[in-house]
Amino acid sequence: MVSTALKPADEVFASPPSLIGSAIQFHNFADAWNYLPFGKFMINGLIVATIGTILNVFTSALAAYAFSRINWKGRSKAFFLYLMTLMVPQEVLIVPMFIMMQKLGWVNSYYALILPWAFTAFGTFLLRQFMLTLPDELEEAATIDGASKFRVFTQIILPLAAPAMLTLGVFTFIGYWNSFLWPLLIISDVNMATVPLGLNMFMGQTGNQWNMLMAASTISVLPAAILVALVQKYLVSGIALSGLGGR
Repeated sequence: MVSTALKPADEVFASPPSLIGSAIQFHNFADAWNYLPFGKFMINGLIVATIGTILNVFTSALAAYAFSRINWKGRSKAFFLYLMTLMVPQEVLIVPMFIMMQKLGWVNSYYALILPWAFTAFGTFLLRQFMLTLPDELEEAATIDGASKFRVFTQIILPLAAPAMLTLGVFTFIGYWNSFLWPLLIISDVNMATVPLGLNMFMGQTGNQWNMLMAASTISVLPAAILVALVQKYLVSGIALSGLGGR
């Protein structure tokens, strides 16, 4: 990807292929940025991914606490039914979701890009598995001291579940950032397009701008790559302790 991004356009499909072109063209990155309003696409993607991640982690933590730390009749059966939603592919939900967004007047809006995916069974499952590993004595001691369920949740459970929440946050951010099918259907205004839609615009009837497409793709992976690099230590521990590490 980076090699193609630095090549002249007429050498992208040269035979035999070469790792480095006859000239290294760093201006391909500037050309890709200015060819389309790519800065706007990046801002849209960051807004959608950031807000969506916060909502997903928060709602998943609430649901996970209810499914792991509070005893109520039918909890296991309800959780099983909740997990069954993971078996429903996204493609099945596209049409009813689009109709819903259309009736709400949310087509071409941040609401349509964020809210449908802000509540997931995967996030609840991941955080529930982590919360089940926390000792009951911590919660019992806080309850004896007069702490309410909400206080136990916010001041004891959430701080201890930080590694798992960071793990979920990374997965969710990358999922929003890379989402293509749903934005393709719900967004028709170029000013509301996200990064994957912007990358798709480099391919059209007038020809494919491969060197600029690869340059834009290189730029597009930077936010997710930087995020993973910053939280790598917590990401590894969160995966290991939440039951996703193959144990």
